[in-house]
Amino acid sequence: MIKLIGPDRETFLKGRRCENQGLGIGAFVYYRRVVENQKNRIIEEILKVAEKLDVSPNIITALKAAKNETQFSKALASVKDAMPQALLINGHNPLTLLHSALSDGLHDQTDEHCLEIASSVRVVLGELSERLAQALKDEAELNNALSKLMGARDAKAVPRIGASRAEQETNRTSGAAGSSR
Repeated sequence: MIKLIGPDRETFLKGRRCENQGLGIGAFVYYRRVVENQKNRIIEEILKVAEKLDVSPNIITALKAAKNETQFSKALASVKDAMPQALLINGHNPLTLLHSALSDGLHDQTDEHCLEIASSVRVVLGELSERLAQALKDEAELNNALSKLMGARDAKAVPRIGASRAEQETNRTSGAAGSSR
């Protein structure tokens, strides 16, 4: 999660300390600040996943527009339907969940209620961070596996150094370069 929140790491940790001490309003304010400050970073990571998953161009356009939107609530509201399936949490858009939790504000809320909301914001933000990392890792892992398999396939076409002409001919016709019979 630290990668996702970037330069607001210390602010996040202050929120976590407040949460651990039962200071709901403090935790809420710190977490809200982190999400608002890191809106572009969060949307950029979602955009990377969307591009790797080759989602609809409409989703890419909506995410780019949200990133350029300066008003936090408008940005998050504009991407309510623009979330790659792999990033949904129990079928829900995590940005919509965060937006609805953070837009209610602190007015007339008890410290206990703010503590519950702050804890939920942290959990959803953490889950989103994990899903982003997993989606990007899966893509990198798949690309690495494909490269290895393609390299192995290409290596079969190259005769083994030191192989006799008979071995090379046998391997060429059987398609098993480097194997001995």
